[in-house]
Amino acid sequence: MGFVTSLTLSVWRLEKRYGGTRVLQGITHTFRPGLIHAIIGPNGSGKSTLLRLCNLLEPPTRGELRFRDHRGALAPDLALRRRMTLVFQRPCLLNTTVYKNVACGLIIRGMEKGEIRRRVQAALELVEMADFREHHGRTLSGGESQRVALARALVIEPELLLLDEPTSNLDPHSVRIMEGAIRKLRQAGRTTVLLVTHNLFQAQRLADRVVFLYDGCIVEEGEAAAFFENPRDERTWKFITGEMVY
Repeated sequence: MGFVTSLTLSVWRLEKRYGGTRVLQGITHTFRPGLIHAIIGPNGSGKSTLLRLCNLLEPPTRGELRFRDHRGALAPDLALRRRMTLVFQRPCLLNTTVYKNVACGLIIRGMEKGEIRRRVQAALELVEMADFREHHGRTLSGGESQRVALARALVIEPELLLLDEPTSNLDPHSVRIMEGAIRKLRQAGRTTVLLVTHNLFQAQRLADRVVFLYDGCIVEEGEAAAFFENPRDERTWKFITGEMVY
C-alpha cells in the first residue's frame, strides 16, 4: 500500500476539562513521525481523551495541537481530518457488506473504482479478511468486526493512526493478526501510530516509544526497551509491576 509521509504531531500545554474535572493537565509532547507510540496508564488517566483531542473530535480547553503546518485552536478542517483516523475499542460497522464497509472512506473521497477495489483487497488481505468481503458486516464475530474496522482505517492510508484498545477482549488469533498488520504498517515508516493499551506485553511487542500517563500528566516517556527495563520514575515502576494502587 502506497502510504504518504506521516503526520508530525505535537501537543503543547494541552488541557482538557469536563465541568470541574481536569482530565489532562497541560501536557506537552512531540510524537516522533513514523513510529508506534504506546500510551499506557491507569483508568481515568486521560489516555482516551488525548486520542479524541488528537483526532479533532473534541476541542482542548487550553493549549495547542500542532500538525506540521497546522497549529493553535483547530477548526474541524476536513482536509486535515482526512489525514488521520481513529479505531475505537468497540467497532461500529455499517449495515452492509464487509467490502462496502472498508470502501466507504474511499468512496466519500471520490476515488476511482479500480483504485478502490485494489486498496480494499490489499487492506482485507492484511487483516486476513479477504474471504469475507461479501459477508454482511453485522454477522461477524467480535474479532472479525475489529479486523474489518482496522482495514477500514488502513485503506485510507492515514498519516496518523489512533488506536484505542483495539484488541481488548479479542481472541489470541485476532490479536495476532491485528498486531501483525500494525507491524507491517510500522515497517513502511510513513504512518505515526498512537496506541492506547492496558496490555503491557502488547506495548512491549509493538511500541517504539512508550508514554506513561498518570492523573492527566505525562510521568515518563522513552524508548520502549529502556522504559520497561529501567524506568526512571518510581510511579512508572510501580505501575508496570502492578504495585500501584489507584
